[in-house]
Amino acid sequence: MPPRHMGMGLVGLLVLWQAGIWLFQPPAYILPPPADILAAFARQGGFLLRNSLVTIAEIAIGLGCGAVLGALAALAAAAFPRAGRLIWPAVLVLQGLPVFVLAPILVLWFGFGIASKAVMATIIIFFPVASAFADGLRRTEPAILDAVALTSATHWQTLRYIRAPLALPGLVSGLRVAAPLAPIGAVVGEWVGASAGLGFVMVQANARMQTDIVFAAMVLLAVLTLVLRLAVDVATARITPWAPEVHHTDPR
Repeated sequence: MPPRHMGMGLVGLLVLWQAGIWLFQPPAYILPPPADILAAFARQGGFLLRNSLVTIAEIAIGLGCGAVLGALAALAAAAFPRAGRLIWPAVLVLQGLPVFVLAPILVLWFGFGIASKAVMATIIIFFPVASAFADGLRRTEPAILDAVALTSATHWQTLRYIRAPLALPGLVSGLRVAAPLAPIGAVVGEWVGASAGLGFVMVQANARMQTDIVFAAMVLLAVLTLVLRLAVDVATARITPWAPEVHHTDPR
């Protein structure tokens, strides 16, 4: 998604937000106007920034670990098909568990620090990356595999030089889906138990009826998600330069 489109989407959202305030005039403790959010940033800018850095660290660790582990799991399933048929059912069962079920257990195991939130983000990132990459590895063109079978290439060479490169667009798609999900894992972990982070800020401010602070943290989280998606788009464009994203335009 181009940055220009992201900026236009944010501006449109702010316009709708302010229009809703003028039209329905809800109390500020239910839906504060954008001006109150800006005032909250002015009052608590340093506090919000410090907690944002904590959440960013959790997301970065989770995204990196989840992407690497997901790609390795997909490669392992392709390299050892029999083991993959045994592993994937367990992975799917784990994927079906709600994050709110896993978060308290992870906090219990890894503590209230950054580790439990990074693990939660890793788990959320792992599934879309592993699934998309594994699907790409399974969908190698049969004609290509038949041609490779006529050579002396081994199973490992075919996987390394043929199947894995051709499946990289699938890995890219998985990363693009997973990137906006990474903040969810970090914030859910912070809701369950934390001493810092944007999720911690939202829980504490909500308990004090400081709705403007809650929305300020939400705005930071939204901007962080958009920046993260943009960073993934830039990085993945380098992974598959031969498969650029095509933007369709209206011919009229």
